[in-house]
Amino acid sequence: MKTNIGITDENRQAVATELSKLLADEYILYTKTRNAHWNVEGADLCGKYTFFERQFKQLDNFIDLVAERIRCLGHIAPATLHSFLSLTQFTEKSREKNDSASFIKELLADHECIIMNLREDINKFANDFHDVGSSDFITDLMEDHEKMAWYLRSNL
Repeated sequence: MKTNIGITDENRQAVATELSKLLADEYILYTKTRNAHWNVEGADLCGKYTFFERQFKQLDNFIDLVAERIRCLGHIAPATLHSFLSLTQFTEKSREKNDSASFIKELLADHECIIMNLREDINKFANDFHDVGSSDFITDLMEDHEKMAWYLRSNL
């Protein structure tokens, strides 16, 4: 059945395309945070193991919310590793050591990148694509990433 929510097909497609890129970034960031949780080493292992666990659980929730927003717009959410890797702007870094500071710096940079992209999309979604709902959605998501980035920054 055709989606009829007061947004043109073209605008829904444009928003869904941007949200699909966001979903890929969220999934890759989730995976990188899981990696930090599993592989962190050092005297602060216990605390950072738990810290990274809280962060990847939040990201898992974000992934679900972004995918659901894409579905609300009447589009299929990308859901394969291949599609995520083709859509994301993030790369994996090989590391010589698995200390918490190295993981935190990398994760912080990725959160800040997502924040900047979301900040750019807020007005674009509302003004160019006439989708205030998605604009509000990513505003809330941006604030959540800002808080996560603050927590990461505070651990450096």
